[in-house]
Amino acid sequence: MTNELRVLIADDEEMARLRVRRLLGELGQTSIVGEAASGKEALALLEDLDVDVALLDVRMGLVSGLDAAERAADLGVEVIITTAHREHAVEAFAHGAIDYLLKPIEGPRLAKALDRARARLVTSPAPPAASTALTTSARLPLEVRGEIVLVPIQAITHAVLEDTLVRVHAGSEAHLTELSLTDLERRLPHLFRAHRRALVSLDHVSRLRPLASGGYVAILRDGAEVPVSRQSARALRRQLGIG
Repeated sequence: MTNELRVLIADDEEMARLRVRRLLGELGQTSIVGEAASGKEALALLEDLDVDVALLDVRMGLVSGLDAAERAADLGVEVIITTAHREHAVEAFAHGAIDYLLKPIEGPRLAKALDRARARLVTSPAPPAASTALTTSARLPLEVRGEIVLVPIQAITHAVLEDTLVRVHAGSEAHLTELSLTDLERRLPHLFRAHRRALVSLDHVSRLRPLASGGYVAILRDGAEVPVSRQSARALRRQLGIG
């Protein structure tokens, strides 16, 4: 298993991005998969790229690094805030950041933050609390067009984030919900986090197609395909007992 992290750098100052890029090169075990000069660009890249860690400046135009941090955390991306301003630390951690680095960033401090992100990524998530988890014999209530639809838990094959809403697939039906993937993970512990944008029921997976990235495409019995990220593929192999 490799410990290389896929990193996104977002900062509106080019010199700041150059410094982070140089430090990452010196530290090794990282791959820069994207750079953004604004919060808006960072959000777009987070949606499109397979990112492990996002290094985000706070002040980046109309969409701040804190806005991007909240979105990144919801997508399962670890966030490290990089800023010259001390006063945003509490807010940054409230938005899901795991560390807060003051500029000018020093190599040892960045290394420590990356090690923290790496440790979180390789650690299996804790089981959901019993008070929020539903049993597989229960039904999941979803508000759909003003009505409450009760979806049988065992029928749910996968859930995918589409723009800002999650679509829950159950047999021939699919329902959009304002519940986040994190909410669904908490309520439906049998679903596997296949990707920052997708959950899947392994009971409904018939085969896994390997990808050059190290991930998979999970092919369900009904023919649907769900991406499995490189990071999730490692956890999946452990769960299935695959070397």
